[in-house]
Parts: sequence; C-alpha cells; structure tokens
Amino acid sequence: MAASFPETAISTERLLLRPLAEDDAPGLAVMMADELVLAWTDHPHPFTEAHALDLARTLAPAHRAGGRGIVLAVTEHLTQRLVGLVELRHTDWRLRSTEISFVTATWARGEGYAPEAVLGVAQWLFEDRGFLRLELRTAAGNTAAQQVAQKIGGISEGVLRSAWIVRGESGDSGGSGGSAPGTAGERRGYDRLAPDRPAVGESRSDLILWSLLPEDLETPEAAAPAWAGGHRYVLRD
Repeated sequence: MAASFPETAISTERLLLRPLAEDDAPGLAVMMADELVLAWTDHPHPFTEAHALDLARTLAPAHRAGGRGIVLAVTEHLTQRLVGLVELRHTDWRLRSTEISFVTATWARGEGYAPEAVLGVAQWLFEDRGFLRLELRTAAGNTAAQQVAQKIGGISEGVLRSAWIVRGESGDSGGSGGSAPGTAGERRGYDRLAPDRPAVGESRSDLILWSLLPEDLETPEAAAPAWAGGHRYVLRD
C-alpha cells in the first residue's frame, strides 16, 4: 500500500484547514471564478459547482489515498467561511519532500491568511509527519505569491525558465494575485467535466522555485512570527 497523509485537520490562530466537503462546492466555485485564479493556476475554466463536487467527492480523496498529496479547505474559525484551498502534490516519500500550492478567495486577500495557512501546513509536515523539504513554485509575475514565500521564510533557489503557462490578461500583464500556481504541464482530472470550455489567452512564464526546510523554522520568530500571533498549529483528528 502506498504511503499517504492521514485524514486530519490543522488549526492555526484564525484558520482551520480540513478535508473538502460537498458543502464547500458553492463557495469553491465562486472562489475559482476570479480572474487572478484563472491567470496563475491550472484549475479548469470555467470552474463550476460540478468541478467542486467532483473534487470533494472523488479527486481529492483519490489524491490522498494514492500518496500524491492532500487537498485541504481553509476556513475561518470565527465565521466558518471558505478562505481558500491548499494542496500538497508531487510528494516524494523517500525524500520526505512535497510541493504546496494555494488559492485565496478575493475577499480574504491582504489579511495574511495565505502565509498563516502555508506556515501551519509546513509546521505540521516537519514536526508531525517527519518531512524534510517543502517546495513552492510561483510564476514570475505573481508577486503576491512570492511575498507569501518570503513571509514564511522560504529560500529562493532559482528560476525555472519558461516552465509555466499563464492565462488571461492578468497573467499576460504580470499583475499580482493571491494564488500560487501548480506545476507546469499538469492538467487535473476534472478537466474532463468541461471539454468545451472557452479558449483563454495563454503565454509562457518563468517559475521561481522556493524551498523551506525544518531548520528554517528553528528560530522562535520564524516558527511563530508576530503576524501569525505567535500561534502554532494544533491537530484535530
């Protein structure tokens, strides 16, 4: 049987990261309709409630069970409102390494939710799951995602030239957004639900590769920075 992540939830100061549920479908469809999500990610366009339901019911559970990673909904403790989506992918169990991507809802950007969620996942990976490396890849024009990588203490390891496709005017113009891209060339299984989706303008982009190692979180400031309220993750099994 392939190694896989457990079904769990991660709690930070303001957020709960938990498995996707069917009830998340309406909010997820609205979140994915944003033009910046279209520009910087490889999610289908248009992204409908049918995509969201297939992701929650079938694709996310299969992704976890197959050992490839895990998909988590990010919600506010206070309101239970859907803040975003975090995904671990391309997990290498021998190297104890994985890649993280995230999407943040339009209304939640600028509140520090993305770095809080990513840092919570990093702490969980390193301290609870024994992982040794976390990667984040950001399109060259996605300055908001680059700021997230910097805030969590990520180290820029270089540029992957012409390694990603950006879509739409936001990507072409180099505008910033609150969502990080996935890996170049990957198109998800739920693309099959929208084979006739309208064409979207595409252009090639460089990717910046960031990494985070356990020792990067060894200092108190890095492990629980002031913007996160000094709060460390808590597991909720």
